[in-house]
Amino acid sequence: GSAVPKVEAATIVPSAHPFGSDLIVKIVKEEKPAVVNISTSRTIKRQSGPKPKGSPFGHRNPFEEFFGEEPFEHFFDMPRGPEKRKSLGSGFVIDKEGYILTNFHVIEKADEIKVTLENGKEYDGEVVGTDPKTDIALIRIKSNGNLPVALLGDSDKIEVGEWVVAIGNPFGLNHTVTVGVVSAMGRDIGSGPYDNFIQTDASINPGNSGGPLINARGEVIGINTAIMASGQGIGFAIPINMAKTILNDLKTKGSVTRGWLGVLVQKITPELAESFNLKEEQGALVSDVLKGGPAEKAGFQRGDVILEFNNKPIKTMEDLPKVVAETPPEKEVEVKILREGKPKTLRVAVGKQEEPEKLAAEKKTSERLGMTLEDITSEMAKQMNLEDPKGVVISEVEPGSAAQEAGLRQGDVILELNREKVENVKDYKRILDKATDKSSLLMLVKRGENTLFLTLKKG
Repeated sequence: GSAVPKVEAATIVPSAHPFGSDLIVKIVKEEKPAVVNISTSRTIKRQSGPKPKGSPFGHRNPFEEFFGEEPFEHFFDMPRGPEKRKSLGSGFVIDKEGYILTNFHVIEKADEIKVTLENGKEYDGEVVGTDPKTDIALIRIKSNGNLPVALLGDSDKIEVGEWVVAIGNPFGLNHTVTVGVVSAMGRDIGSGPYDNFIQTDASINPGNSGGPLINARGEVIGINTAIMASGQGIGFAIPINMAKTILNDLKTKGSVTRGWLGVLVQKITPELAESFNLKEEQGALVSDVLKGGPAEKAGFQRGDVILEFNNKPIKTMEDLPKVVAETPPEKEVEVKILREGKPKTLRVAVGKQEEPEKLAAEKKTSERLGMTLEDITSEMAKQMNLEDPKGVVISEVEPGSAAQEAGLRQGDVILELNREKVENVKDYKRILDKATDKSSLLMLVKRGENTLFLTLKKG
C-alpha cells in the first residue's frame, strides 16, 4: 500500500501547557500579592417574608451569586431592626498609586469598604468610579506607593482552550487558586447591554467576584464576575480590554461616557439575507434611524446593512452596540454598509449617550403583582422609538406572578391603568392605591409598534 505520510508532532511548550512544569507556581507567586480581599458593609432594614423568586442563575441576576450572604438568614427570616450586612469579594491592584479593579456589584451600596492585601495589611477603600452596565468598579487605597501590581494582558488575543488561573477569595477563604481553560468566548448571559464574557471552567465561587483571570504568561485577561447556579464548571469573566477602554473615564470622571449612533438594528435571518440580496448572514440590519441622531445626519437609511464600524467588523447585530459604545463621542468614523446590495462608506460623527437620569428613573417593585417598573428616560424613549417619553417600562417580570399570568413582558410600556393615563412610576402607584376595591386591573400596554389591553388579577 501507499506510504503513511509522516506527521510532525506539535511542540508543546511550558507557556502553553502547565503540566510537567512549575508554570502555575510561578504565575501564582508573581500575581497573588496583587490580589486583594474586599470586605464591604452596609446598613439594611430587615424585613419578614421570603425573597422574590430569581432568574435561572439562582438569584435576581448572575452577579448576586457572589454576595457573601449571612449563614442561616433564610432559616430565621423574621422582622428585625436595621443591622450591618457584610459581603466579601476580590479585586486586584493595577498600579502603584493604589488603584484597584473589581466588580461594581461587590461595592454597590457599600457604606464601608475594607481592602486587605495578601500580607494582611488592611486599608480603607474609596470608590473612584463605577460602571453598572459592565459591572466594573475602580476603587483606591492610600499607601506608600510600594504595592504589588498585576500585569494586564490583551483579551483580544485569547484562544479557546488556553490555560487560565483564577485567584480570589471564594467563601471568604483568602487567596485561593484554581486552574482551568477558556471554555468559550463572547458569551451573552443576559446581565447587561454589553455582555461579552469569557467562559471558563476554572472554579469560580461566591467571593471570587472581582478577582483576576490570568493567562499562562501571568497576564490578567479577565475579571471573574458571574457563575451559573444551575451548572458546575461554568464561570464568566469580563474581558480585561473592556475595563481598559473605560479606565480613564472611571479615573477622571467617576462614570463612563459612551458613544451613540442613533439606529435600531435587527438580526439578519436567512430570509432577510435573501430579501436584501446578501451573500452572507452577516452584519446588523438597520430597522430604524432615530430622528436628530448622528446616523440620520450621516445619511443612514432603513434597510442599510452595517458591516464595519470604525475598522471593526460587525458580524452580528450584537456586535454593533458594543463597538459604538466604546467609541469616544464626537469622533468621526467610517462605517461600511451595504445599501440595496451595493457597498457604500458613510462618515459619522459619533454622538454621546445621555447620562442615566438616576433620580428621575425611580425604580420600584410591586411585590403583589410581581413586576419591576421604571420611569422612561429620554434615552430609553429614543431607543424604544417612543414619540412621547412618558409612561413606565417593565424592567422585570417575576416568574409565576400575577403580572406574568396576565401576559405582561419585560420591555412593555404601561400607558394607562384603569383607563387613567400613566406618566411615571408615582402616577402608577397613585392609581394602583386607588384601586383597593377592584379585583382586577385594566392596562393599556405598548409592545413594540402595537398597543394592547391586558387584564391583571390582583393577588
